[in-house]
Amino acid sequence: MHKCVPAGTHLCIGTPTVGLRNKRSFFASYPNLAYLTPMILRSPLLLLALAFSVFAPAARAQVEASLIAADQSVQPGHAFTVALRLAHEPHWHSYWINPGTGYPTSLTWKLPSGWQASALKWPVPHVVRDTTGMVTGNGYEGVVYLPVTITPPADLKPGETVTLSADAKWLMCAEVCVPGKASVSIELPVLASAPQPSTHSTDIATALASLPREATGITVRASLNGKIITLALTRSADSPLPHLAKPWFFSTDETVQFDQPQSVRSSNPDETTLDLPLSPNLTEPPTRLTGVLRLEADDGSVTGITLDTPIGAIAASSSSPSPLDARPSTPAAATPLAGTLTLAFVGGLILNLMPCVFPVLGIKILGFVNQAGADRRKVTLHGLAFAGGVLLSFWTLAGALAAFRAGGAQLGWGFQLQSPGFVFVLAAVMLVFALSMSGVFEFGLRATGVGAGLQMKDGFAGSFFTGVLATVVATPCSAPFLAPALGAALALPVIQSFAVFTAIAIGLALPYLLLSIFPQAVKALPRPGAWMETFKQAMAFPLYATVGYLLWVLAGQLKNSDTALLAILLGLTVIAMGTWLYGRYAAPGSKPARARFGLIGGLILLTLGAWLGWPRPPAPTHIQWQPWSAEAVTKAVAEGHPVYVDFTARWCFTCQTNKKLVFGSDEVLKTFRDKGVVTLRGDWTDEDPLITAELARWNRSAVPFNLVYLPGKPAPIILPELLTPGIVLDALKPAR
Repeated sequence: MHKCVPAGTHLCIGTPTVGLRNKRSFFASYPNLAYLTPMILRSPLLLLALAFSVFAPAARAQVEASLIAADQSVQPGHAFTVALRLAHEPHWHSYWINPGTGYPTSLTWKLPSGWQASALKWPVPHVVRDTTGMVTGNGYEGVVYLPVTITPPADLKPGETVTLSADAKWLMCAEVCVPGKASVSIELPVLASAPQPSTHSTDIATALASLPREATGITVRASLNGKIITLALTRSADSPLPHLAKPWFFSTDETVQFDQPQSVRSSNPDETTLDLPLSPNLTEPPTRLTGVLRLEADDGSVTGITLDTPIGAIAASSSSPSPLDARPSTPAAATPLAGTLTLAFVGGLILNLMPCVFPVLGIKILGFVNQAGADRRKVTLHGLAFAGGVLLSFWTLAGALAAFRAGGAQLGWGFQLQSPGFVFVLAAVMLVFALSMSGVFEFGLRATGVGAGLQMKDGFAGSFFTGVLATVVATPCSAPFLAPALGAALALPVIQSFAVFTAIAIGLALPYLLLSIFPQAVKALPRPGAWMETFKQAMAFPLYATVGYLLWVLAGQLKNSDTALLAILLGLTVIAMGTWLYGRYAAPGSKPARARFGLIGGLILLTLGAWLGWPRPPAPTHIQWQPWSAEAVTKAVAEGHPVYVDFTARWCFTCQTNKKLVFGSDEVLKTFRDKGVVTLRGDWTDEDPLITAELARWNRSAVPFNLVYLPGKPAPIILPELLTPGIVLDALKPAR
């Protein structure tokens, strides 16, 4: 595994010991000797080698960086190519744009005014491994050239000399990882004539020719099957690509898990299929596959082709743009609006079959006829007034929800299906509506009487208000069917949301409108009966299925956290109990005291369930880390607390492994909690001179580095690089 050290230090070997601190004066001059002491005592040859390394000149850096140009001079207004040249020592590597573990090389330019530089162009990477053979990322070894296109201003004066400089940063790894940096520059004269090739032109030309290319004559098809993306490649007879040998796909956006094998199936030389494992960090299914496909011939020559294809569709890669270009990605394909509108319209029709709506269909139409006499035109106008009332009521609801969503967005509440909080609320609403349809309780029975007076108005006003109140006030059981509309209103753009509500309104109003035009059709309607209540209860099950689907979405968003998912299930259970309590004690005809108990108890349980089930960010370790500082250590020790200090970095593979092993142990977590261990973390992902100085104080120049301070002990316990729960627990034994 990697141990991680800063740039400019010598490679450290072996496991440090604690008992050498009284030799501070000697090791202050030669700090690396502290790492080697146990081995020195056992090996005279190593002692001889050590003496040579101490008194010999400093070794060259593990990666040497320089800036080179393809031309000997600069011509005003004419672009030219330079390259960052990285020369790696044997067994050392640096990283690609998607490193896997670690971080990619970067180049920050300091150019004169008017000059422009392109982004780094990335050669085809390969899989890099540590000395144990474990895959640690995607990167480069040997000598690699990262080309950049430089464009000078057109008004550049010939005869001048320009200096192009930049700050390069990279991570280099072998048995240890070293953050590297260097200031690189190059001086070039400005000439009016066309430039001549430099001594580096051949190397840069070779690097440019070997960059990933667009592949003509290849058909690409990607499909998703569970947690595997199947990538199928078919080479046409006229393709300039000579082969599809030894393929390996490098994802630029971390869609594919970098350290898992990619199985290859090939029926013939012109057809190849790869199975690519999905990254466990994805929160939703991917819609595109973007990256570089590496192909390696038998003679060792490497070809790279760029792929950017939708998952689930066939795309000719001859026109595929490079995935390395800085451009916004194509959004996921949305559910066709026509299908959503069709479902909304059918949902509006179904509202008319509810027990509290269907029986009044004929009565309302007969009322229209009685009010209009024998005038068919007036009957039709009454139907149109009713339809207008329905449309207005749904548009009002859609507008209110759109305004509420806009206000919520301004407040930072993300109303979208990518938000676990929104998905939980939607699941709770669906569950409550489904329970209502199952007969646990009824919506809006008290509100029915409120709208009765408006419905009894004569003339077109009465028909209009009948339409307004048909779904929410005067038809209590219509509310459950508004749940999908509410979800669409919060998840779709505003215009599409209004279209969905309009479709529902048309579906609800259409039977009234048709019956007002053909009132004789009332006789063809089936008689109301018990079948309607059965139908309503049966319609609850699609909502239960929706709740199940939303829970599946939540499970993915919570990174499969069993604890978080259990809390959500328990929360929904308490919410269901609250609705049951309300329906049991606040049913129509209940005594006031009983009704108040049902209402208050139901609200309390609903609130408790929402609090219990609300999705919270998972805390895998249950450890509250505080930033490390020397003052924080001194303060905690003075207060008598055990202290655990973790010097770490995101790019350190061993550091991440230690965290999973140690803080995935229930016994370690319990010990830390019971003994009140103060946990301090020194994050060395970015350069921090204080952390660097602290590591040097302990004769260290690498992470991971972990210390345990115990009450009453004058010095901390230094833990080894590779940790296990037992090692940490043993270090804390005196504190038990």
